[in-house]
Amino acid sequence: MASGGDELVKYITEKIVVFIEDPRSSIRSHKEMAKQPWSEKWFGMIPMGWSIWRGNWPRKEKDSVSSLNGHDA
Repeated sequence: MASGGDELVKYITEKIVVFIEDPRSSIRSHKEMAKQPWSEKWFGMIPMGWSIWRGNWPRKEKDSVSSLNGHDA
């Protein structure tokens, strides 16, 4: 049991030393690169798939859309 505790202390000490020796800018840049959008975090790949699928739809002209809504151009 003592060896498991020693290994844990050694592991935690190594992590703290690496954290202290790293400059703040590299820590910040690593966090910014790893951050994912909130929609992807909460819903997975569904929003991205939806946007890709929606992007492939043919776009209607502005005049035809406004005439469908009952507005005159």
